[in-house]
Amino acid sequence: MTAAARGLEPSDAAATRATRPDRSTVAAPAGRVPPWWAGACLELRESDPRFVPLIDQCPPLRAGARGDAFATLARSIVGQQVSVKAAQSVWERLTGVCGRPSPATLARVSIAELRACGLSTRKAEYIGGLARHFLERPASAPEWSRMDDAAIVAELVSVRGIGVWTAQMFLIFHLARPDVLPLADLGLRRAIALRYGRGRDPAQRTLARLSALWQPWRTAATWYLWRSLDPEPVRH
Repeated sequence: MTAAARGLEPSDAAATRATRPDRSTVAAPAGRVPPWWAGACLELRESDPRFVPLIDQCPPLRAGARGDAFATLARSIVGQQVSVKAAQSVWERLTGVCGRPSPATLARVSIAELRACGLSTRKAEYIGGLARHFLERPASAPEWSRMDDAAIVAELVSVRGIGVWTAQMFLIFHLARPDVLPLADLGLRRAIALRYGRGRDPAQRTLARLSALWQPWRTAATWYLWRSLDPEPVRH
């Protein structure tokens, strides 16, 4: 199972074509295949034939399945460094305490109550800080759509508990941005190693070559490489 599927936060150190299909930056409707997906798959088939069997056999990305931005990020924090099953159990206990989690409801929950749901003290503090951030600066879909990927990452990582990997997962799974390549993701690197490096961690020049080959559809490339390790996607 990939790092993205498990919700792990890895370390944060971490040829444009003449014509291309629509690359809309508006968030995809909840649980829908992004409007640019079919075109991305057509181009990936041509630019890198290794994707042909994966595209034929694996389901497409369905973005926005978890609803609003706050819930997506809160779930990412809950899921850091724990299994999918454990993260789901904690989330269910959390919803039992506050109902549908929102900035307003979670801001009223104490650290002790959050810890009783199974969160560590640090994660409880992260969740509280995220709630306060959204209360002080509510973000709407139109606002996100006007920002480029780098600006969104920069804003999100200013919130304690959110690193570059979590911000990139938000770009992929909530906003359905088409050209995200989270190279700090351990699952992605493992998939690249198996398919392009004979099982060895790929050299930087190999990563640079593949990144250029997959642009501007690196989100789709990432998705299918994850699926090459774990064909059944985990809901985000």
